Amino acid sequence: MTKRDLIEEVNKKFPHLSHRDSEVIINSIFDSMIDAMAHGERIEIRGFGSFIVKHRRAREGRNPKTGEVVLVAAKRTPFFKVGKGLRLRVDNKGPEANAP
Repeated sequence: MTKRDLIEEVNKKFPHLSHRDSEVIINSIFDSMIDAMAHGERIEIRGFGSFIVKHRRAREGRNPKTGEVVLVAAKRTPFFKVGKGLRLRVDNKGPEANAP
C-alpha cells in the first residue's frame, strides 16, 4: 500500500472530503510523526505498534572491497516495534483476523 492508496481509502470512507483534503490529512499525520521522531519522541499507536528512535554508537567498520578500517559515526535510526493486535491479525490468529 502506498501513500496514494491511503488517500484513496480516506476518500472511500469519508466521501464528503475532497481528494485534496484527504491528501492534506495524510500528509499532516506523516509530517507530525516525522517531526516527533526527529525530536527523539516515541510514537505509540495502540493495536498497531510503536515507533522509537534508537541510538547507534560510533564503531569501526570495514570497507568490503579493500578491507580497510573505516570509522562509522554515531547516529540515530528509526525503529518500528509491531503491536500485539497487528501481529496476531497478520498471523490470522487475532479476533478480527477475518474482518474485511
